[in-house]
Amino acid sequence: MTIKSPLLKPAPESTRSAFAIAGHPVHAMLVSFPVAFTLGGLASDLAYWWSGDVFWARLSVWIIGASFIMGSLAGLAGTMDFMMVHKIRRHVASWSHFIAAVMLISLLAANWWYRVSDYEAAVLPWGLFMSAVSAVSLSVVGWFGGKLVFHHSIGSDNE
Repeated sequence: MTIKSPLLKPAPESTRSAFAIAGHPVHAMLVSFPVAFTLGGLASDLAYWWSGDVFWARLSVWIIGASFIMGSLAGLAGTMDFMMVHKIRRHVASWSHFIAAVMLISLLAANWWYRVSDYEAAVLPWGLFMSAVSAVSLSVVGWFGGKLVFHHSIGSDNE
C-alpha cells in the first residue's frame, strides 16, 4: 500500500541520476564511505591526543587516505551526474555542493599527504586541526547535498 502525500511529488524525469545501477544513484551509494571515514579520522586523531597511543596515529593516516580515495570516487560519480543532467546545474545548491565537495576532497588530500612521511608527528597540532576543519566542511557539503535531495528531488525516484 502506497500512501500519497501532497508534499511528495515525483522527481521530474530529467533530474534523476544519469549514473545509476538498477535505478540506484552511484554517488549516493558511495558518499557514505567518505563521510564515515572523515569523521573516523577526526575521532582517531582525538583518541591519539587523549591517549598518546601510536595506534591511533597510524589509524588516522589510513582512514584519512581511505576518505580521500572514496571521496574522490564519490566525487567522480557526482560530477558525472552534474555534467550529464543539465537541470541539476540550475540549482544554486548544486553549485555550492560541488564547490564545497571539491574543497573538502582537496583538504583530505592535503591532510593525508601531510601524514604519510611521519604519521605520529603529524597529528598534533596540524593534523588534528585539518581533521576538525574537514569534519566542519563535511557538514557544509552534506547540508547542500541534502538540500538537493530533499528539497529539489535531485537524483531521486519518488514514484
